[in-house]
Amino acid sequence: MAKPMTAAQFEAALRAEGVKIAEVGNWQNHTRTAGGRPWGPVNGVMIHHTVTRRPTDPVALCRRGHPTLPGPLCHGVITKDGTVHLIGWGRTNHAGGGDPAVLAAVTAESYGARPPAPTKGNKDGIDGNRHFYGFECENLGDGKDPWPAAQLDAIERAATALCRIHGWSAKSVIGHLEWSDDKVDPRGFAMPTLRDRIAKRLATAPAKPKPPTSPTAPVVDLSKIVAAARRDPSRPSAPVSYPGVKIVEQALVKEGLLTASLADGHYGTATKKAYAAWQRGLGYTGGDADGIPGPSSLRALGTRRGFTVTP
Repeated sequence: MAKPMTAAQFEAALRAEGVKIAEVGNWQNHTRTAGGRPWGPVNGVMIHHTVTRRPTDPVALCRRGHPTLPGPLCHGVITKDGTVHLIGWGRTNHAGGGDPAVLAAVTAESYGARPPAPTKGNKDGIDGNRHFYGFECENLGDGKDPWPAAQLDAIERAATALCRIHGWSAKSVIGHLEWSDDKVDPRGFAMPTLRDRIAKRLATAPAKPKPPTSPTAPVVDLSKIVAAARRDPSRPSAPVSYPGVKIVEQALVKEGLLTASLADGHYGTATKKAYAAWQRGLGYTGGDADGIPGPSSLRALGTRRGFTVTP
């Protein structure tokens, strides 16, 4: 049992364990904690599968949720390439109801190779969203969809990172199927095997992260990006008019305002709408939030996402 770490501590713990991270939008403030919903004390880590297949974007789905269950649906989405996409913090809608006997076993760290089979489920169980960090892992969940080595390594590292910072053993990591009697995830690998891997990693010191490099920041020309924003939407079949458009689009993707597949270097209607949303987020209204970049809003985006702006 522990007090939840902060979003900054969470991110730092993952990076220290060598996890490849992608930050999605303002994930630190995307939460279900508001409205009196409790978050903490935390007792462990829960692993899920998304039941998705491409072209469905599991990151976008888990971030926004669906009509019957609003997002975020976890703290991080682990895609098949081994990237952990941070989408939410605080309480998230991932665990639902589960067996209090399982929670007691996790809390006591007595959850071994033969754990108690859950007898309660989502509707009659205890609130798990309060007590567990959650990772959704990209997989169809049919027992046939493969689990790439990079993805399993990321799951191992992410769970180890949280156990290490809280002083937990691998027995604090469970699957959704071990929590609730009406769940089957994750399917395709054995949780005891994952716990064995986590235990071995916990027995070693985390690798020291390589010192960050300082690459030259990409540059966006304000006059050229404005010209593209005014011209491209009316020419949907036009080729890329200015390469800097893609830099801005990729920044909007990271802010969670533009779908990754639409970051094609063409400042089309979708990009214009996404940039208008960015402007509104900065407090601009009316004609000042028309999707055409201005110096202040573009520099603010560049500051957050690592590019510089020239006049």
